[in-house]
Amino acid sequence: MSLRDLGLLVVLGAIWGASYLFLRIAAPVIGILPLIDLRVVIAAAALFLYALALGRRPALRSRWRSLLLLGALNAAIPFTLIAAATLYLNASMASILNATTPLFTAVVAALWMQEPLGWRRLLGLALGLIGVGVLMGWSPIGLNSRVALGVICSLGGALCYGMGGVFTKLRFQGAAVLDLALGQQVAASLLLLPLAVVAWQPQPATPAVWISVLALGLLSTAVGYLIYFDLVARVGPTNTLSVTFLVPLFGTLWGVLFLNEPMRISLFAGLAIILTGVFLVTGVAMAEPSPAVVAQIDTGAPS
Repeated sequence: MSLRDLGLLVVLGAIWGASYLFLRIAAPVIGILPLIDLRVVIAAAALFLYALALGRRPALRSRWRSLLLLGALNAAIPFTLIAAATLYLNASMASILNATTPLFTAVVAALWMQEPLGWRRLLGLALGLIGVGVLMGWSPIGLNSRVALGVICSLGGALCYGMGGVFTKLRFQGAAVLDLALGQQVAASLLLLPLAVVAWQPQPATPAVWISVLALGLLSTAVGYLIYFDLVARVGPTNTLSVTFLVPLFGTLWGVLFLNEPMRISLFAGLAIILTGVFLVTGVAMAEPSPAVVAQIDTGAPS
């Protein structure tokens, strides 16, 4: 990768890692469903304006049914689950747990596409489970029913990303990536809108909360996708996948710096074990990218 591409990769890891910071600040005030609907509406509007600036007319009507399902699997449901997780987990733990996305992608591909796992991937999956256990067993916030619910929500979000990635591989071969990015945000907006309206309970919000809402939609979602797809086009899916290793590092850093979250050895032990598992699963693709890994790269956003 060139210095420019490496810089963009670091920026992408930083802004996707920051999404957990924004969620921690805004979700308790705005509410989970209203916040996530605002996130995807803002992102969809920004991506639509970007498409217009490029002179592109997104082709969404012909695939609206598939886009609705993609919007549910790859945006509406995982975004909501991860936002719920941040009510019970700190930003550091939530970002580390979401790094399991490539592990779930490999499992989904094996079950859905009959893609063989192989011993390296099986070992990677086992290490991923051990890493989650280490992270929670030595958790600085303790292990109780609320924390357990947060872990389930975070891992559920990662599972949805895996399903969304494989679904994309099966249904959207040859589709323009900007159409997919915009289409899934529009679909997620429509799916979440009725629930967000019902759940909306207005309460006073500080400027920091509204800044977090805007940053989540514009920076972590719209700009993040644009950088992501630019990197896929320039350096390929395998190199871009290395952002998986940067997101939890930045998620932890932002949590420590801005939310005064505890910095414990358990975080780094769990992170190291999980990322080792991720490397074993994705490292198989270094010579020849597997369908599961390529699917995750094409549209899945791990945040």
